[in-house]
Amino acid sequence: MMMNEFSIVCRLLGTIFQREPADPILSPIIAMIGDGKLSALWPLEQDELFNTLKHSVKDLALVKTDYQTLFGGEAPAVSIYAHDYTDIKEEDTRQFLVARGMPVTESATDSFGALLLAASWLEDNSAQDEILAQTQLFDEYLLPWAGAFLGKVEAHATSGFYRTLAAITRGALSALHEELLDDETNDAEEE
Repeated sequence: MMMNEFSIVCRLLGTIFQREPADPILSPIIAMIGDGKLSALWPLEQDELFNTLKHSVKDLALVKTDYQTLFGGEAPAVSIYAHDYTDIKEEDTRQFLVARGMPVTESATDSFGALLLAASWLEDNSAQDEILAQTQLFDEYLLPWAGAFLGKVEAHATSGFYRTLAAITRGALSALHEELLDDETNDAEEE
């Protein structure tokens, strides 16, 4: 996987987890999934999962309801925040991102989607130490709780969309982390 593909994978998954299915920004992505066009552009071998995902967006009303049950409202079934799974504090995540030059808003920086979007931003915008920064983001702020989060999504989802998305994300995180470790090793050997 080329590193710009790293950014695209993180941006797409981050956007899908960060936004409601009815969000206008997400509409073109949902349409690409439904038309089977996203799988053709996806750099990882996950065609079977994307085929399942494609069929699961046919009932968009169910996907929207599932999102609200899983992540929305006063009492979501699944927390999207790292601080609910680990001792990682939101302010620590914020400081890490600000120290690397990432502009942040008042929104929480430790949500699953926001962390994936941050990984994409680091790939696209950070200085020479981007691989170290991305590895640190994965190792310290995302991977320690990603498995528990995705497991809860799989357990509580009523639509095939979010169950399948969790499986795609699990595989993608593994591939992305492996890519970071390989790049880190290559950089160390070049020095």
